[in-house]
Amino acid sequence: MPDNPRPKSGLDPALRERLLKESQTPWRGLRRLVWFALFASAGLGLFTMAFRASAGDTVDLADFGIQGGALLLFSGLLWFDRNRGSSSSDA
Repeated sequence: MPDNPRPKSGLDPALRERLLKESQTPWRGLRRLVWFALFASAGLGLFTMAFRASAGDTVDLADFGIQGGALLLFSGLLWFDRNRGSSSSDA
């Protein structure tokens, strides 16, 4: 009886490692794309409101709070969903 009960895989070790990492964090690329799109939308909305306010138009403070909160929320989601491994070359 062999010491290793697992059968020998014909996969390249680098590919196997990448597939295992993807199985631990599925859909990371798509999820980060969504977080970035929402972050950019909140930033653009906040910039637009600030520009309108600087032009003399009235903008509710609650609207600033909502846009600022969205910007903080989505930047936090992008931060917590980053690659934390030692190799940062993987996307």
